[in-house]
Amino acid sequence: MAYDVPPLPYDYAALEPHIDEQTMRIHHDKHHQAYVDNANKALDGTEWADRSIESILADLEIIPEDKRPAVRNNVGGHANHSLFWTIMGPDAGGEPEGALAEAIDSTFEGFEKLKELVNDTGVKRFGSGWSWLVWDGTGLAVYSTANQDSPITNSDVPLLGIDVWEHAYYLKYQNRRPDYLAAWWNVVNWAEVGRRYEEARSS
Repeated sequence: MAYDVPPLPYDYAALEPHIDEQTMRIHHDKHHQAYVDNANKALDGTEWADRSIESILADLEIIPEDKRPAVRNNVGGHANHSLFWTIMGPDAGGEPEGALAEAIDSTFEGFEKLKELVNDTGVKRFGSGWSWLVWDGTGLAVYSTANQDSPITNSDVPLLGIDVWEHAYYLKYQNRRPDYLAAWWNVVNWAEVGRRYEEARSS
């Protein structure tokens, strides 16, 4: 079964002024669509075409070497962006609550410290990639990945990821990646991030 780009769960302009409408249209409709098209092309006619995103990324070594880079980049891009749209939303931001907030406090000594670490990790990612908050099987961790690499390939569960490819912010922020990262926290859908945390730690 071929992959599809999931519909954006809010209006393209819903994240203004922090993420502009034109960026959202291009990012969702063009960039994400390209990852899906290329993922489907790479997997078409193979025994892996009907496997889930997660099972492919968790088991990349079974993909033949000639197909592996295309699968890693494009299935990873599909996975990362499908998550990205859901962990943002209008009238969002603020701070996490409940069990996730407690875990952040105990792991990172508070929410502000977490933001600093995620932002710093994103700023220091050379070139294109992502800055992540993940569940690593025992607790929370922060790191970055290059290009469209997914934490799933590390056997981690991505809870929150910030896209630091230039296509995610350049129309509004140009080369000011730190400004984009700072503004991004105003659109975090903490209810979804918290749900993902509860699901990951109970699985």
